[in-house]
Amino acid sequence: MLNRRFAITLLLNALSAPGATKARPVTIEPIHPENTSYAQATLVRSPDRWLFISGQVPADADGTVPADFAGQARLAWTNVITQLTHAGMTIENLAKVTIFLADRRYRAENTLMRHEILGGHTPALTVVIATIFDEAWLIEIEAVAVA
Repeated sequence: MLNRRFAITLLLNALSAPGATKARPVTIEPIHPENTSYAQATLVRSPDRWLFISGQVPADADGTVPADFAGQARLAWTNVITQLTHAGMTIENLAKVTIFLADRRYRAENTLMRHEILGGHTPALTVVIATIFDEAWLIEIEAVAVA
């Protein structure tokens, strides 16, 4: 019995040793992708790392906020990309994005901006019309990325 326990312990130690197992490649598969950079759902297979990005607002490091929606959207997306970069990820790692808009009138422009930034990448997406924390902000973006 002791030899069997010893063998099992050795096997478990070998399996948990660094480099003992190869990580499976993560895949992010859009389900029913749309032509405007989002999918109805996203299937993620074999993720090793998860990144939860807090709401990124349209303010730079100095707190400057662009006056127009396009400038704010680009800056909020830049802030999302900055968080991805810090984690060693890119736009292609996004699995889920939630966008908060201060007003419904920004809906069409938001779609254009999102498509400009994401291109052919189609994560799952929710857009919410909401009162955002700072009245100057017209958009806020939070996201989940996997690698």
